[in-house]
Amino acid sequence: MSRIGKQIIPIPEKVKVEVKKNVIIVKGPLGEETFSFHNEMKIKIDNNIIEVQRPSDSKKHKSLHGLTRSIINNMIIGVVDGYQKVLLLVGVGYSVELKGNGTHLLFTIGYSHQILIDSPLGVDFKVGKGNVITISGTNKQKVGEVAAKVRSLRPPEPYKGKGIKYKDEIIHKKAGKMAKTTGVG
Repeated sequence: MSRIGKQIIPIPEKVKVEVKKNVIIVKGPLGEETFSFHNEMKIKIDNNIIEVQRPSDSKKHKSLHGLTRSIINNMIIGVVDGYQKVLLLVGVGYSVELKGNGTHLLFTIGYSHQILIDSPLGVDFKVGKGNVITISGTNKQKVGEVAAKVRSLRPPEPYKGKGIKYKDEIIHKKAGKMAKTTGVG
């Protein structure tokens, strides 16, 4: 039995959940999320509790069971609390600024040109002091994808630690090349 799939999902007071055929709609204080789940999975809602059920114990159904339950749980967390990733821009001369009502980030990160990143629908950018970038939204997958895309512009390098890194990421620095000493006879 899937350990994650068989867990129930409590519905908070502020959240409204609807199921239409194989689409689940979750509405909360921060927004609305929809998800089209596999037509063989069944979602049962009773007394503010969601339960995901599968038709058989085949490997395919077991994996879909856990996946569907996790995505629905993440949707509920997203519309209540939201998700956010914090990135740090480290390097002399590196900068980032918000453009166009906070929907674009303009990076100056050591290339011959500036790089402009657009935010997808439902993802917000904030830039704080010290080149701290906060990416937030209700969809965990979108927030993670945008954060990974921003980090990939200039991943942190292991010698000086310059680049774009997650706030809680630890960069293991390498020792640089050392000059050989010559022994005189």
